[in-house]
Amino acid sequence: MIQREKSIELLNMAVAEEMNAVNQYMYFHILLEDMGYDYLAAYFKRASIQEMIHVEKFAERILYLKGDLDLKATKRVEKIKDVKGMLEMANQMELTTIENYNAWANICAAESDLASKKLFESIILEEEDHQDQFDTEIDNMNNFGDNYLALQSIAH
Repeated sequence: MIQREKSIELLNMAVAEEMNAVNQYMYFHILLEDMGYDYLAAYFKRASIQEMIHVEKFAERILYLKGDLDLKATKRVEKIKDVKGMLEMANQMELTTIENYNAWANICAAESDLASKKLFESIILEEEDHQDQFDTEIDNMNNFGDNYLALQSIAH
C-alpha cells in the first residue's frame, strides 16, 4: 500500500522548489528583457512557464493522494542584476533540484509509490534540459565575454 503521507510531503516540497524557480526565473526574464537581451529573456520566460507546468503536475498528484496542497514559494527572489550571476544561480538551482528529485524518487519507490517516483523521474529529465542550457549559456559568456551579450543587444 502507498505510504501517502511521505509522498505528499515530498511532492509539496517539490511544489515549493518549483514555485521558487517560477518566481526567480520570471524576475530574470523581466530584467533581461528590459536590458535588451531578448534571447536570454525568452529562455528564462519559457523555463518559468515549464516550472509552472511542473507545479501543476505535482499538485495533481498531491490531490490524487488526497493530500493538502501547500502552494507557496519558500524562498524570496534574489535581486541579481548581473547576467552571468543570473545564469550561475539558475544553473545551481537546477542542479539542486535534480539532486533532490533523484533522492525523492527513491524514497517514493521505497514507500511503494511508483507513480510519484515516475513523476519525479520525468521532471528530472526536463530539469536536466534546463541545467544543460544554463550551463551552455555560462560557457558562451566565458568564451565570448561581453561580445556574447552585445550580439543579443544588437538583435534587440
